[in-house]
Amino acid sequence: MSNPIFPTIYIPHGGGPCFFMDWTRGPADTWDTMKGWLQNLHKILPRKPKAIIVISAHWEEDVIRINSQPHPPLYFDYYGFPPHTYELTYPAPGSPELAKQIQALLRNADIDCALDPDHGYDHGTFVPLKVMFPDADIPVVQVSLQHNLDPVYHIQVGAALQSLREQDIFILGSGMSFHNMDTLMRGQDIGNHAATFDHWLTNTCESKPDERNKRLGNWLNAPSARQAHPREEHLLPLMVVAGAGGNNQGKNIFQDNVMGVNVSAYQFD
Repeated sequence: MSNPIFPTIYIPHGGGPCFFMDWTRGPADTWDTMKGWLQNLHKILPRKPKAIIVISAHWEEDVIRINSQPHPPLYFDYYGFPPHTYELTYPAPGSPELAKQIQALLRNADIDCALDPDHGYDHGTFVPLKVMFPDADIPVVQVSLQHNLDPVYHIQVGAALQSLREQDIFILGSGMSFHNMDTLMRGQDIGNHAATFDHWLTNTCESKPDERNKRLGNWLNAPSARQAHPREEHLLPLMVVAGAGGNNQGKNIFQDNVMGVNVSAYQFD
């Protein structure tokens, strides 16, 4: 029997360096459930990945850019956290070879893209990966969003990359399925928008692939869409991994309630 190909997965990456500090902006255990789940996520993968592609909510460019830096630095692109969280390390190597392969696949799909030899890992990449793969021994290539944030376009980006799954490459989308900072800071979801949107998103991701992609492409028509995502950069990594999921069925693999809102993770295999 042939080995199963890798799933694609969209995860919530928490708030800043939340997994590596004493949380004081709510209950101390706010992020414990999510951290525990991320620590065990590797167990659902068929094998140790040969490389990881991360699409993070925190990198946008005019055209898709691909990190081709062999030894990417860390970007501490969060503010107001304890000093020690700006000294975290994650020395995972990059992979210029994989970056070139990604570039070729995107260009073959008529998707504008460029290699970026300077970009490092932002916190949407290094924070969850430090929890998931703490040994930092798997090459990582970060791929940007395109700043127009067109959902259909990002589904197409993912579709262009799906063949990489057959090479034991793990395609990971890093964001938050609910990302309204006013609601999160308030700690109360007046109007129940998070639960409403979460229900729609799960139903959508678990639909047949053609219907799933159609609904994701029209996500603004979902109930509570803009209340869940006043700006959709934290949702767009889901579009990429759904596209990379191809004809594989999606499923909700994690649900949590943090800071008063529902958040979920999705797998396509």
